[in-house]
Amino acid sequence: MAQSDRKRVKKFIVDVLNGTSLGIVITLIPSALVSQFLLLFPTSVVAFKVGFMTTLVQSALPIVSGFAVGQIRKMSAIDSGAIALAMFVSSGVVIQSQKSMVISGTGVILNIILVAILATGLAQLTQVTFGHLKILIQPLFLVLVAGGIGLFTLSPLRQVQVWIGTGVAYATDFTPIIMGALLGAAFAFLIVSPLSSVGIATAIGLTGVGSGAANAGIVVASFTLAAMGASVNPLGGTLAHFIGSPKIQMANMLTKPKLFLPTTIGAAIMGAIATMFDIKGTAFSAGFGFSGLIGPLTAYNLSNKTVGAVIAILVTFIIFPIAIAVILRWIFIVKLRWIQPEDLRLTLQ
Repeated sequence: MAQSDRKRVKKFIVDVLNGTSLGIVITLIPSALVSQFLLLFPTSVVAFKVGFMTTLVQSALPIVSGFAVGQIRKMSAIDSGAIALAMFVSSGVVIQSQKSMVISGTGVILNIILVAILATGLAQLTQVTFGHLKILIQPLFLVLVAGGIGLFTLSPLRQVQVWIGTGVAYATDFTPIIMGALLGAAFAFLIVSPLSSVGIATAIGLTGVGSGAANAGIVVASFTLAAMGASVNPLGGTLAHFIGSPKIQMANMLTKPKLFLPTTIGAAIMGAIATMFDIKGTAFSAGFGFSGLIGPLTAYNLSNKTVGAVIAILVTFIIFPIAIAVILRWIFIVKLRWIQPEDLRLTLQ
């Protein structure tokens, strides 16, 4: 393959990953911003409706990601819509029974990315093939071909996620400090990968100090990525790393594996510290980190609510992660120069 062809293929894959990342951030941030706040109004009709809306939009992840991929690739509205439909029908968001269809969750992200690549490639190959009948044929073509392939790959890729979850679960067999370091590092990797950190935490029933360590790892990874890219990214993009999800960096992380080094080091350190501080969590909170304050608030609710517990939570979720992020940024960007801020530039529009 010629160098120019390799560059085109790389750009294509990066565009798909960036579009998927953008869809993830757009659909998950609304719930992350308000979910914990809404718990203060358990009987409010307005709070219930807001919760319904922000929860529902999470299931639109494959659709929004499809449109985002199309926009980044500068494709037409018909092509973007067709890509979105193919990704939606094969995402695993919809569970079908004999009498109904239930929309739930965000789908299997591995499969969503695979179908995004297939559907986008097919859309570009057939941009002018159908002529004036494009609006009629293109959506059906992509849904049947790319979406159909996605339905066949959905179950195997979901099983891959289960296998990875089983592997992560082995970390709980070690002594507490080592367990905390391993889980912190593992979930720092998962949160920026095409895998669902929440799905894996739920699948293996990760609770207690194991969940707290996983949360702490995600938090320090979020702050580290935000700090290292702050000089080249807008304020909103920087804040989105920890207020939303560090998965916004998925394309950069997968194409520049060296970025995993500082996040893994920081997450392992913070996971061990969280275990020493007896920070706890639930299977649901384990994959969120700082997003929506789900991690710290869950840790507080499961603590004895003493002044010492509050200080430990502040240290684990704010003070130490920021300090570690600043130190790692100095080591890898300023001192060693192994990483450049440009490596973390967000290309999302």
